[in-house]
Amino acid sequence: MRLLPILATCVALPLPLWGQERLDIALDWTLNTNHVGLVVAREKGFYDDAGLEVDLLPYSDSSSTAVLAAGAADFAYMTSLGFMSARAAGADIVALWATMQRENGRLVYNSDNPEITRPADLQGRTYAGFGSAWEEALISTMIEADGGTADYDTVTMGTGAYEALATGAVDFTLEVATWEGVNGELLGREQSHFTYADYGVPDQQNGYIGTTSETLRQHPELVDGFMSATQRGYAWAAANPNEAAEILIESGEFQNPDLVRGSMIALVEGAYIKSDGTPIGAIDTTRFADMVRFLFDSGVLKGPGGAALIWPGDVSDWYDQGWMEE
Repeated sequence: MRLLPILATCVALPLPLWGQERLDIALDWTLNTNHVGLVVAREKGFYDDAGLEVDLLPYSDSSSTAVLAAGAADFAYMTSLGFMSARAAGADIVALWATMQRENGRLVYNSDNPEITRPADLQGRTYAGFGSAWEEALISTMIEADGGTADYDTVTMGTGAYEALATGAVDFTLEVATWEGVNGELLGREQSHFTYADYGVPDQQNGYIGTTSETLRQHPELVDGFMSATQRGYAWAAANPNEAAEILIESGEFQNPDLVRGSMIALVEGAYIKSDGTPIGAIDTTRFADMVRFLFDSGVLKGPGGAALIWPGDVSDWYDQGWMEE
């Protein structure tokens, strides 16, 4: 933590009375609408109101979980897989928040391919992937849940997967509905999809924000201030998607501003950020545990040093939402 000495001696004072405390959060990818609440909280002055100056650390070759665990950032925005894998491997990090209240990933294929009508039809076909064990577990589960055999070819292509699918060079890939899915619509691509949770994969939340156990233990009021202002930023963005999109566009370098605008609409209309009856950012403990168990049973999660992982049983200490309590 890069905190002023006064922080340790004035814990009883409200944060704004200390002056601006500088914090940073490592991002999991290049700036996009998943991060909109962070940008809004910064630009609308919500962090200022909490006495905080917050820097968004750009994506680098090091994962945000690694940056956080190494103490090179105060907080991190993390994928579900990234956080759970790091925690299982021994990283002393804790999830505080989940941006997406339901899964926004999906398996996508070209609508004009008459040979694909169900996941079982993916048997023997070619998948354009991204190189993670999660993909194999997810796709195999979907095919087998639909009565097929998980026997398909994989070519690792990264973001090139979307062009490869559009040209018919591959048969299917995975995408984020609220980003690549929106981009595909803007480009006029006729594509269909299968939803993970319809075929044996637990529905999950995603976009975790976390910190280290040490920060949570030693500076709980700082965590409270940052997370409450962040929640305020995402709530404002969900209520004002058009304005939030423009704020995000002005804060980054986007080749296609219409993608940002379309993505914000998709996030709101799809009830991803704000879901009825659920506080924004709330972690669903049942779905959290179900996804950890799925990743464990699939062999995706590994222990320290890549060793076989012993099922931890209770994973309630992997997350903490005390900041959300009144």
